[in-house]
Amino acid sequence: MSHAIGIDLGTTYSAVSVLSETGQPTILMNQDGDNLTPSVVFFQSFDGKDEPLVGIQAKNLAASQPENVVQYVKRQIGNPNWKFDSPSDVVYGAEEISAIILKRLKEGAENALGEEIKDAVITVPAYFDDARRTATKHAGEIAGLNVLRVLNEPTAAALAYGISSEKNETVLVYDLGGGTFDVTLMKINNGEFDVIGTDGDRNLGGFDFDNVLSMIIAEKMEAQGAEDIYTDEKITAVLREKAESVKRSLTTVEQTNVFVDYKGKNYKIPVTRLEFEEASKSLMNRTEELLDDVMEESGLAWSEVDRVLLIGGSTRMPMVHKKLEEKFGRQITYSINPDEAVAQGAAIQAALEMAGKGEGSEVLRELSSKVNISDVTSQALGIIALTNDVRKNSVIIPKNAKVPNKYSGVFYTRSNNQENVLVEVTQGDDEDLEFVTIIGESLIKLPGTWPARTPLKVTFHYDVDQTVFVELHDESNNLLGTFEIERQANMNQGELEQASRRIRELTID
Repeated sequence: MSHAIGIDLGTTYSAVSVLSETGQPTILMNQDGDNLTPSVVFFQSFDGKDEPLVGIQAKNLAASQPENVVQYVKRQIGNPNWKFDSPSDVVYGAEEISAIILKRLKEGAENALGEEIKDAVITVPAYFDDARRTATKHAGEIAGLNVLRVLNEPTAAALAYGISSEKNETVLVYDLGGGTFDVTLMKINNGEFDVIGTDGDRNLGGFDFDNVLSMIIAEKMEAQGAEDIYTDEKITAVLREKAESVKRSLTTVEQTNVFVDYKGKNYKIPVTRLEFEEASKSLMNRTEELLDDVMEESGLAWSEVDRVLLIGGSTRMPMVHKKLEEKFGRQITYSINPDEAVAQGAAIQAALEMAGKGEGSEVLRELSSKVNISDVTSQALGIIALTNDVRKNSVIIPKNAKVPNKYSGVFYTRSNNQENVLVEVTQGDDEDLEFVTIIGESLIKLPGTWPARTPLKVTFHYDVDQTVFVELHDESNNLLGTFEIERQANMNQGELEQASRRIRELTID
């Protein structure tokens, strides 16, 4: 029997894990012998064909050849307008770049396990919306994987923490990754993982703290006479690389020096932890606001939180510990590996998915019967309805509602002799359409003609991957039509098949 793997597809680093037959998650080393793989792709061209490099080699080339390197693509997943032109003049979307990384991770897992890998659970930030979750799943399919489930990263981390022994705790997961931030509050009780609430920012992570340090370094170089820093693509890439190194150093020392060679001159730039923290206050305030929102919406006090789980390499920054300890009122330590816990939790979920199908060892099948995960929606979903002849958003599934589940709302036909209904599915909880996103729509033909003010029930079915399909019923609960959202931001089936063929033919190193 082949193994199912768990993949933490990160903004800056990715990891792969597998669950042993005894129920212990193990991180699989990649082809370079490392536990973590930089989520970086370098495009090299031979005879007009792309042969991308993935991982540490690609990362090492980012500063010298930034025009051929793709980093932080996770921030673009689900964005149909983002494209990358390779040296061979091939245009790739974010799903395809992500698929290249996933294919490399898949091949590394196959090398480590000595077998073909088909099945995987892939993690996503809890605050990812429907389009980004679907795009992540598509990336896995393009890479040749059967995606068993798309799992929230904080839930995966809590699973890695809470699966090993019987626990009865209220846990707050503070997940500050390379490019995204999530905060999730959940109760763990002897194998029951019940998410209470979640919030986040998909554009807040270690990348943004690195940018702060890059600016500090650049400004000090200017003070020493450097020119044209902000328009030079190569020095920008160099400074970002230096900033990541400085951030790591400032976790353990109060001050460090950065050495930069630019236009034939050597610059020695001192950077202190204090000035870094002062410059990063606005970023930390954003995490604090989201943290406060989740706690307020949950109705729980900090005294009712038993443990804070720190996830993501950026949580090593002393300012994070200081902020959380002020809130928590107690010292915070690492209960799990912040870089590996998400992949480990994904591996546990992958094994549970397979055990639920009757596969795996008796230990895993028994474990599967004892574990239950109850998650919540990260975004509100609804439809557009007319209120006093004004188009407004009407929420059907509120934010932080339990999933999987189904939710319904009753609406009315607007005119006599109505023959069809346009169902426009929205994302967001504001009534004003300016502040919500239309994620899909379908025109459903009604049987015959209907008078005005006839009630119709719209039902949303939300599955464990937090993707939705829609049903329309009449007042007698007769089914009038159903559709899965044709997501405007995602690939259609033809595009998906074409991308799969293209990535399958690539040689990836």
